[in-house]
Amino acid sequence: MGGQLPTEPHSPAACEVAANRSTSYSIKSGADTRFLCYKVNLDSHCHNTTIIRKRCMERKLLRALGPLDLTAIGINGVIGAGIFILPATVAQLLGTAGPLAYLFSGLVVSLIALCFAEIGSYFSIAGGPYLYAREAFGPFIGFQVGWITWLVRATSTGAVSNAFTTYLGYLWPAAAHGLTQAIILTAVLLFLMLANLLGVRYGAWLVNFFTVGKLLPLGIFIGAGIFSIQTRNLLPLNWPATQRFGEAALLLIFAYGGFEILTIPAEEVDNPRHNVPRAILATMALVTLVYVSIQLVASGTFPGLAQSKTPLASACAHFLGPLGGTLITLGALISTTGTNSGLMLVGPRLTYALAQHRQLPAVFGQVHTHFHTPYFSILFYGIVALGLTLSGSFVQLAALSAIARLVQYIATCLALLQLRKKMRPDEARFHVPFGNGIPFLCIILSLWLLFQSTLNQVVMSLGALTLGCFLYFLNFLGRHYFRRKQAPA
Repeated sequence: MGGQLPTEPHSPAACEVAANRSTSYSIKSGADTRFLCYKVNLDSHCHNTTIIRKRCMERKLLRALGPLDLTAIGINGVIGAGIFILPATVAQLLGTAGPLAYLFSGLVVSLIALCFAEIGSYFSIAGGPYLYAREAFGPFIGFQVGWITWLVRATSTGAVSNAFTTYLGYLWPAAAHGLTQAIILTAVLLFLMLANLLGVRYGAWLVNFFTVGKLLPLGIFIGAGIFSIQTRNLLPLNWPATQRFGEAALLLIFAYGGFEILTIPAEEVDNPRHNVPRAILATMALVTLVYVSIQLVASGTFPGLAQSKTPLASACAHFLGPLGGTLITLGALISTTGTNSGLMLVGPRLTYALAQHRQLPAVFGQVHTHFHTPYFSILFYGIVALGLTLSGSFVQLAALSAIARLVQYIATCLALLQLRKKMRPDEARFHVPFGNGIPFLCIILSLWLLFQSTLNQVVMSLGALTLGCFLYFLNFLGRHYFRRKQAPA
């Protein structure tokens, strides 16, 4: 090509952006893939051509996840332990308008999911919302999004694990207390961690298994309960006050949250630009259908829904007898385990992506030579989640999840608007209809929902972001110190 080409270091995501702006191709060399990205600047006066070449040589993660695997991961990420509790809270806040609230919240989150679907089609490497924010607004904002997302995942794993033993205590009281509880929690998390260490395919098999095991009891609940609905329990339809509707909407946005995990393990997805958008939209459609159906059956069959602590189990026992209550309890156990299997699969990929961009130590980005998994990130995630689970100190952090998701949604919608300007148009990508209208609408709705948060939640969220700032600058100063130390005198 003439002349010596500079080889300054760039991140894999920078390669992705460069590939969309200009031309890229790959050369297979042994077990590695060398990405050669070229940016050509043509001067119309002197016709000089400057070619900047970038070479990335890395061991690649195994692309083993197909569209069904992704949809299963998405369903597990959204349908968790909350659906076994939320129908009572929604009924208490909104009365007979509960099913309409699910439809409204499902529509709002589906619009946000459309933005995720488009921006996810821009990239084929791991990172998800962190990657989008980083490429659009720089490393600091990207790290903040990645940090808050990882923190929510880890604390959610702890919360869901404790919910598992609470449900198990319904059948075996000793499982909800003391040493027995600690042993069960440790065994479950270590099993999930080992399964994901052995390879992404084993992790995906677990997710698929738990998805079927979770949806089967809920399907029986809906299929059997729909014939027992009493119309008088659903009428008259009374629209609640705006404040109560906002409170319920924020709660249900949290219940619908989790679809964004589909964009994180993109580097292990077969044809991610095609499969990730499809999986997101399929996930949201299926989850909305399930949620609305569950609320209709629960409200229509059980008059005491708003006062029940175990709404689905109580409702099922009402029309199927004690066996129905046990069935739903087993479904809750499978649901919580399935949710944690999905979190254990995607959570470590966040620290893997941060390490790829040198915002965490390189050890977090190491891939096992045989299993092709980010083993250190998996171990780190599992150990921290186990510590939070056993200590119980993570409970207050659970309040961060609703705000954190909204911050993540706003950052991603803003990143989409920015990356549309940066990246070269490509008809092969998924495109959100109506131009910038839907991203702007999603930002406005998310901001409105943020104002439904309590002061305590806001303070805790600011504290978590401050801690993220500290970690970012600590890593920056450490890298700067070692560069100066290694520099020749």
